[in-house]
Amino acid sequence: MKLNIDASWKPFLEAEFKKSYFKTLISCITSEYESHECFPPEEYIFSAFDYCKFDALKVVIIGQDPYHDKGQANGLCFSVPDGIAHPPSLINIFKEIKRDLNQSYPQSGNLKRWAEQGILLLNATLTVRAHQAGSHQKKGWESFTDAVIKSISDHKENVIFLLWGGFAKKKQKLIDRKKHHILTSGHPSPLSANRGYWFGNNHFSTSNTILISLRKKPITW
Repeated sequence: MKLNIDASWKPFLEAEFKKSYFKTLISCITSEYESHECFPPEEYIFSAFDYCKFDALKVVIIGQDPYHDKGQANGLCFSVPDGIAHPPSLINIFKEIKRDLNQSYPQSGNLKRWAEQGILLLNATLTVRAHQAGSHQKKGWESFTDAVIKSISDHKENVIFLLWGGFAKKKQKLIDRKKHHILTSGHPSPLSANRGYWFGNNHFSTSNTILISLRKKPITW
């Protein structure tokens, strides 16, 4: 398995690649891809790092697991390839953007356009077996992605972390609040959103307000 990670990340993650747990993880995931249908396609596993350069990083959005149905996962949390129907959580993300920023609902669910503006779309677990949600959890991915979050916290300043739902909120312990901006809300899944924990969080306009105050270019959501 190739580590398709942009060179800008390597100084901050190279030590992690050399750890025994990471070698065991890669061996395990390589075996999974050889013996089962898994998602995302192997060349997209590290897309979050490939599209978002470390130096350009402005915002981090944390998901949990890749989509586990065929054709959906593309290595970016909440994102699907062009032409693929929008999953429920992504629909609610786009509805909140429309409400918050008074802009039209987008046709494409491919969030590569966000990643290229400096948004790290990071799932805690980067792979999954087809049709088996959570099947690659607790194999080492969480240790790696926690190290990514901690490294961003340590080596960057004024990054905006968008933590949606209970799982993502637990990552606050990895982030230095004195250096960074943390926005939390309920998860955009229908279960949470329909109970009033998602809509109205204004995370998209708030993020842009913060970026403008830092004299950084706001995100075109």
